[in-house]
Amino acid sequence: MMGDMDTETLAELADTATGWMPDWTAAILILGIAAALALLAWRTLFTLLTRAVAGRELFWRSLVARGARPLRLAMVIAAITFATALAPLTETEAGVIRRLLVVALILCLAWIAQTALYIWTTIHLRRFKLDAEDNLLARKHVTQSRILMRVANLLILLVAVSAALMTFDAVRQYGVSLLASAGAAGLVVGLALQPVLKNLFAGIQLAITQPIRIDDALIVEGEWGNVEEITSTYVVIKIWDWRRLVVPLSYFIEQPFQNWTRESAELIGTVMLYLDHSAPVDQIRAKGQEIAAASPLWDGKVYNLAVTDFRERVMEVRVLISARNAPRAFDLRCEMREKLIGWIQAELPGALPRTREEVSASPAAARLAWPQAGGQEGPRG
Repeated sequence: MMGDMDTETLAELADTATGWMPDWTAAILILGIAAALALLAWRTLFTLLTRAVAGRELFWRSLVARGARPLRLAMVIAAITFATALAPLTETEAGVIRRLLVVALILCLAWIAQTALYIWTTIHLRRFKLDAEDNLLARKHVTQSRILMRVANLLILLVAVSAALMTFDAVRQYGVSLLASAGAAGLVVGLALQPVLKNLFAGIQLAITQPIRIDDALIVEGEWGNVEEITSTYVVIKIWDWRRLVVPLSYFIEQPFQNWTRESAELIGTVMLYLDHSAPVDQIRAKGQEIAAASPLWDGKVYNLAVTDFRERVMEVRVLISARNAPRAFDLRCEMREKLIGWIQAELPGALPRTREEVSASPAAARLAWPQAGGQEGPRG
C-alpha cells in the first residue's frame, strides 16, 4: 500500500515537471534519467564491491571484475522498469516495455551465471598442468570440468530462453499444452533432437565415467593419436601426423577403442627382431640391457628380451621396454631398434637373417665329401 502511494506520488511529480512536453519526449527523458541514475549507482556499488573483495579469494575478485558489465546492465534494466511507472505511457506501451525488460533481465542473469561458472572452472583448472610428466590427475580434472562446463552452459541457456519465452502468454500456453499432451509435434521434435540429446547425455556419461580424457593416447578407427578437444557433441583427436579425426561423443559409448593411457601414462613398448637361428641370444640380451640403461627415455621398470617364435628362415626375438608415456615409449622403441640392429651389424653380422641353399652333388663327389663306410673320412668340399 505504501509502495503504491509512493509510486503515485512520484508519478504526479513527474507529470508536473514534464507536463509542458509531448508524451513521447517526456517518456524518453524520464527513462533516460532513470538509466543515468542507475549508471551512477552502479559505479558506486562497483567501487564498494571492489574494495570489499580486495582481500578475498581470486574467485570473488574475478567475479566482481568480470561481472561488472552484466551487473551494470541489470541495474539499468531494473531502473528503467521502475521508471515505466512514472513515464507518461499508455498501458499497452508500458506493458510491452516491461515485457522486453523482463526478457532482458532473464538473459542478463544467465550471463552472470555463465560468467561465474567460467571463472570457477578456470580457477579450478589452474591447479593442474597438462604438460607435467605425470598428468593423469590433470587430464581427469580437465576432462570433467570442460565437459560439465559445456553441459552447464547449455542448460543455463535453455533455462534462460525457456523462461524468457514463458513470459509471453501464447508461448506459455503452447509449451504447457505441448508438454502435457505429448502429441505428434512432441514426437517430431523428440526425433529431430535425438542426435543432439544422444550426444548431450553421452557427454555427461563421459564426464562421469571418463573412458577418455584430454591428452589420452587412443587408437580409433585404426588411427593413433591424442585427445585434443572434447566438446558437447564430438571429440577431436590429433593424429600423429597432425591430421584431426573428429568423432561423435556417442562413439566412445557404443564402439570399442584402445586407450593407452586409461589408468596410467606408463606404457610397455615392443621391438621385434628377426635373426638367424645361430644368433647368440645372451649377448644380444646383454647389449639391449646396456642400451636401455643408457637411454634417458627408459623408466627403469621393464626390460625383457626373449625368443618368441621360430620360423623356417629366422627366429623371432621380442624386446619389451617401458617408458613414462606413449611418446617416450615410441621414441624409446625406435632408439632400441636402431642401436641394437646397428650393433648386430657391426659385431655379429652372422646373426642377421641368411638364405641357405642345399647343393646337390654327384655320387662320386658325395663319396668323397662324406665319411666312408669303413669309418674313414674323405676330403670335405
